[in-house]
Amino acid sequence: MSVLNEHISIPKKVATQDDLDFFYLKEKGIEYIEQLGGKLWTDFNSHDPGITMLEMLCYAITDLGMRIELPIENVLASNDITKNVKTQFFKASEVLPTSPVTALDYRKLFIDIEGVKNCWLAKHTKKVYVNCKDDLLSYNPDDFSLIPSGQKKEFILKGLYDLYVDFEELDQAGIDQVTIKIRERYHAYRNLCEDLVTIEKIQEFPVKICADIEVSTDADEEKVHALMLRAIDAYFSTTVNFYSLTQMLDKGYSTLEIFDGPVLQNGFIDTNELIEADLRSEVRLSDIMKIIMGIPGVTNIKDISLGYCGDQATDTNEWVICLEEYEKPIVCDKSVFNYNKGLLPLNINKKQVDIYLEELEKEEQEAIAEAGADKELEIPKGKYLKTDSYTTVQNDFPDTYGISEVGLPARSSTVRKSQAKQLKGYLLFFDQILASYFKHLGQVKELLSVSGNLTQTFFTQAIQDIKNLDELVSNYPMDNDEYLTNVLYEDLDNNIERRNEILDHLLARFAERFTEYSFIMKSIYANTTDEVVLRNKEDFLKDYKVVSKDRGNAFNYYNQPPENLWDTSNVSGVQKRIARLLGIKDYNRRHLTDSFVEIYDLINSDNQKVYRWRIRDLNNSIVLSGTEEYFDASAANRELFFAVLQIIQTREFKVEEVFKEGFSDHAEIDNIQIHQADSGKYSYDIINPAIENENDPDRIIAKRFTYYQTKGEIKQSILDLIKFMKEDFTEEGLFIVEHMMLRPDINQTDVNEGVFMPICTDECTNCEPIDPYSYRVSIVLPGYTLRFSNTDFRNYMERIIKEELPAHVLAKICWVGYRENEIEDPNDNELLQFENAYKAYLLANTSLDQEQPEPELIELIEALSGLNNVYPTGRLFDCDNENEELYGRIILGKTNLGSL
Repeated sequence: MSVLNEHISIPKKVATQDDLDFFYLKEKGIEYIEQLGGKLWTDFNSHDPGITMLEMLCYAITDLGMRIELPIENVLASNDITKNVKTQFFKASEVLPTSPVTALDYRKLFIDIEGVKNCWLAKHTKKVYVNCKDDLLSYNPDDFSLIPSGQKKEFILKGLYDLYVDFEELDQAGIDQVTIKIRERYHAYRNLCEDLVTIEKIQEFPVKICADIEVSTDADEEKVHALMLRAIDAYFSTTVNFYSLTQMLDKGYSTLEIFDGPVLQNGFIDTNELIEADLRSEVRLSDIMKIIMGIPGVTNIKDISLGYCGDQATDTNEWVICLEEYEKPIVCDKSVFNYNKGLLPLNINKKQVDIYLEELEKEEQEAIAEAGADKELEIPKGKYLKTDSYTTVQNDFPDTYGISEVGLPARSSTVRKSQAKQLKGYLLFFDQILASYFKHLGQVKELLSVSGNLTQTFFTQAIQDIKNLDELVSNYPMDNDEYLTNVLYEDLDNNIERRNEILDHLLARFAERFTEYSFIMKSIYANTTDEVVLRNKEDFLKDYKVVSKDRGNAFNYYNQPPENLWDTSNVSGVQKRIARLLGIKDYNRRHLTDSFVEIYDLINSDNQKVYRWRIRDLNNSIVLSGTEEYFDASAANRELFFAVLQIIQTREFKVEEVFKEGFSDHAEIDNIQIHQADSGKYSYDIINPAIENENDPDRIIAKRFTYYQTKGEIKQSILDLIKFMKEDFTEEGLFIVEHMMLRPDINQTDVNEGVFMPICTDECTNCEPIDPYSYRVSIVLPGYTLRFSNTDFRNYMERIIKEELPAHVLAKICWVGYRENEIEDPNDNELLQFENAYKAYLLANTSLDQEQPEPELIELIEALSGLNNVYPTGRLFDCDNENEELYGRIILGKTNLGSL
């Protein structure tokens, strides 16, 4: 028996609006009263004081509910211009569009350039010949003419394109300028592993049209002629129109359809029209006749002929003229158009025709300007209504209660006044809770902001309008809501956890998630994971306009100054996205070997070579030093990472708490121990909290060799060190090298064999694909950093890289290298050699002519080909020993080094 699965969906409207129903709230309140005190309290009539209080509180809740149900633009409105909707949230034009992906996207991008009527992308064909016997490549088939046919192959480079452009009426200088603009715009939006080879002007094919046309008696023949010339030109050159947002909506397109593709300066292009605006393969006389008859004022075509112009001109009347590929027909100067009104022939005033053509051109430019001015969805301005303001419920009670602003009569007894104060104090508890709810509503705009910087998630506010409040409570901060919030909610506000939940909600709105990342990070950062991941999520959201829209883009290498090629954020969009998804703080292209860390060697007292480590800050000052000497650099590396983790896991609020309460010598703050010397000066060490014996030499793992005069100085030093480790300290980064950018100049036939990338063909039987260029990238990462030396994180990172790269791009991932000066001979540092070669190549390959700099290219290919994976050192893990540390463990049958 089959069971039909019921379709389950999440309803969009889940609000019951019970918070707006006063009588529902009152009824619910009475139900709770009956459950809690039904044996003692049975009179629930309106005259009962308890019911009056219930009614006042229900009224306050309905007020809160009414504000929650306000239009969202009013809830998010602010009286602070820096916190309005425009600054706190992304616009549709920022997150809905994408960088160009398809040929249609690129056509839109180029047609948006002034001087381009239309354009078409075509695959560039460049064949590469393979010598499988010697593992060589060449552009020239004659180079391998002596090789047996069974040991030869060939392939076409993929990802290369030519652009054919239908320019406006420009001279050669104007065409050259527009060509440079096209190439600049292409490289600003270039897809990964693709490149534009040539930009060609489409060939013009002159066509002769001779026509005898009759117009109506009231027609303006000069205007008719101008309209006809423009109509025929539009038929020949397939003009593309720009539309405003309003016009696109009127056409019936949805917002998602309108904003699909790149953002243009001059408005929007209808994709369906663009598809139809293709080059003609033929010119039909019947089409021209239809166009002429469609001109207002034309009544009849007495005679018309279509023929070739120029050397191939004949007297025959052609009905169809066929065109070659990327060829555009134009009306040649031998064409003749005669006009008459009845039997009266007309003379055309060419100057007046030119005036009409200029007017039509002006109207077209005005339409384009209008379309370019209407490109944004209007953001509701909203009205700031002080949604967080709160007025005490006490002032709404009947005067007989004596708790409102009117108070009690002066003649009231002391007992009566005491009773009123007791009631005011009792209701103050509810007032403060309600004031907190209203304050939370006022903070929604910042809590849900993609650029919000709030560290708190609980809020409250002082109640301002209770008469004689100072008689009820002491030290109540009327003008310091932040202090009041800390007093009331400091112990409740797990702001890291709650802020993570809010960011998860915002990420889910963009179909993004960090769940697995958080899980992997737990094994590295332990109890400080939530804080580290929180910062990673914030960075990801703040960069979302880039990591979403430009996720398939390559970097711009065309005609760039040196500062845009090295030590720069001019990297591929996919590199930025991968970095943000993996919490890599700095994705700039730079020397990764130039690290905050120094691992250096020295000769100890026993005349043995040993290693030590230290860390420098942004000012190149030593902020931390190791305390042990190690016989190999990897052991020093592990101890360095362990020390960094202890600092990151030290909580700032614990530091504040200890210094606030006071401390004695050898005071511990999580993983930091403070010392006071006999001179009264202070210093601190980084300790291993698992070792409790203070006399154990392994307990202190790092020292700050600086002494401080006061507690304030050492406190600030500790906080600065924690902040530096969490926000600035990093050794991570990555390089994405597109193999297509390393191809030899395709305009040459005879190319030095050393300029080609090495291949492995195994005599044409294995190692597929043979093509080392098309849609191939090498991703180079430092294999020595804290997270990158972790096997689990490496596996996770490789999976993310493969998922985020475009599906057709194949990646080779290399974990390589050492820090600068970590090994004696810099020539043995593969990462450093690669960085130097890559920098030299980029600086040499950024000219307008785009010729490959062969010496730099050869050096880069050699450096890239010589990279060898560096695997993290490890030890076999005894599964029976539950107390053994998991760091660096290798579990037989569970740890796959071959996949790294």
